[in-house]
Amino acid sequence: MSSPVIHWEIGAVDAGSLRTFYQKLFDWQITPSGPEYFLVSGVEGGIGGGILQVSEQVPPYLAFYVQVEELESALRHAAGLGASELVPPATVPGVGRFAMITDPEGHAIGLLEPAADDAAVPPGGEPDGTRTTL
Repeated sequence: MSSPVIHWEIGAVDAGSLRTFYQKLFDWQITPSGPEYFLVSGVEGGIGGGILQVSEQVPPYLAFYVQVEELESALRHAAGLGASELVPPATVPGVGRFAMITDPEGHAIGLLEPAADDAAVPPGGEPDGTRTTL
């Protein structure tokens, strides 16, 4: 089974300024969705995403999240292909389990195993647009 891209995320040094930039540039609807997170609504033909305020210890990044059937299996497979763990597996209540890896060139990729009753719910929030902190 092919794994769909279900969410994207920008880790920003100044999330508030980037929110304004993207709203003005693309006319995106971006709403606060928890501490230091803005949820970007998906538009026709595209998926939604998020803008996260990063701390001084985390460099800015751009990543996408891919839905997987079983997180540990996907992580083992990725490691066998040359990926490295960036963020270890963690559970987000009501969303599922996620981890982040880097591909062999260092690009960040999120992997999400949705909660049993939540297919394709992005790690940035619930289907109703509310944010669950990662």
